[in-house]
Amino acid sequence: MKLASLKQGRDGRLIVVSRDLERAALAQAAETLQAALDDWARLAPKLQQESDDLNDGRTQGVFTFDETACAPPLPRAYQWVDGSAYVNHVELVRKARGAELPDSFWDDPLMYQGGSDSFLGPHDPIELADEAWGIDLEAEIAVVTDDVPMGTEPEQAAGHIKLLMLVNDLSLRNLIPGELAKGFGFFQSKPSTAFSPVALTPDELGEAWSDGRVKLPLVSRIDGKVLGRPEAGEDMTFGFPRLVAHAARTRPLAAGTIVGSGTVSNRDADGGPGKPVGQGGRGYSCLAELRMVEKIVTGEIRTPFLRFGDRVRIEMLDAEGRSLFGAIDQEIRRYDGR
Repeated sequence: MKLASLKQGRDGRLIVVSRDLERAALAQAAETLQAALDDWARLAPKLQQESDDLNDGRTQGVFTFDETACAPPLPRAYQWVDGSAYVNHVELVRKARGAELPDSFWDDPLMYQGGSDSFLGPHDPIELADEAWGIDLEAEIAVVTDDVPMGTEPEQAAGHIKLLMLVNDLSLRNLIPGELAKGFGFFQSKPSTAFSPVALTPDELGEAWSDGRVKLPLVSRIDGKVLGRPEAGEDMTFGFPRLVAHAARTRPLAAGTIVGSGTVSNRDADGGPGKPVGQGGRGYSCLAELRMVEKIVTGEIRTPFLRFGDRVRIEMLDAEGRSLFGAIDQEIRRYDGR
């Protein structure tokens, strides 16, 4: 089933969305997605029946689905943690900062805890005060869990994954080095995160959901030009069950916890950094990777970070070219203090 939240109050109003993203209806089993996740075992079957009824034309009160009217599926969450499952991305970005990649990164997931009190809607503008901060998109996939007991192993963690979403985990690249130099992690360099209009259950992906990975391209565009279409199922060192288990190693995770994949990133066929789309490669899910590859190949960085007026679009299509989650489509704007 596919679920979304209309902009209504702090936690939105849960709706059921048709498989083709054309129609929707107010959910009857739960008012909000968080309420559904809090009682998922009981309410998920009811929501599934509502989804089946909508797709089969048996639902009253149907309206046209409008992505621009949507908040994130979870407008705020009890917890948002982001991993770095694509170690190729971590390696390239660390090189850009002149930092070596410890061998442990290939065996033990890297993860940070982000702000979860003020997510951006999929079509909300990205408002920031200064272009000099180094504004960058990060196209990712995330899962949403039910209650996960502390110490859950990856084999059991897979059963706690209830929904998937797309993510724009924004980064302010020029603020990151100073923050990390303090030895205490990200904060100011990670502004509000945006999520896709729709959250879907893993079964909606069919065979594309396998081994705890989504095996489809994730497409990112800037001002209509394709930045990247890397295969999300490739070069993912840690699958989502491993990431969920890592987050739950020393604490339980509350229902509604969001766990991100980190920036989707592919190596080139020869094992080196991926090539730009214009050179026949799969491209990138963030500008930092493109800039690092430019530096490696040409000795200089040519591509600027995002500027006011730029528009970012992140989307995943199925094998027939149909949008699965709807699109994250956002304009970068100057924050005016209001």
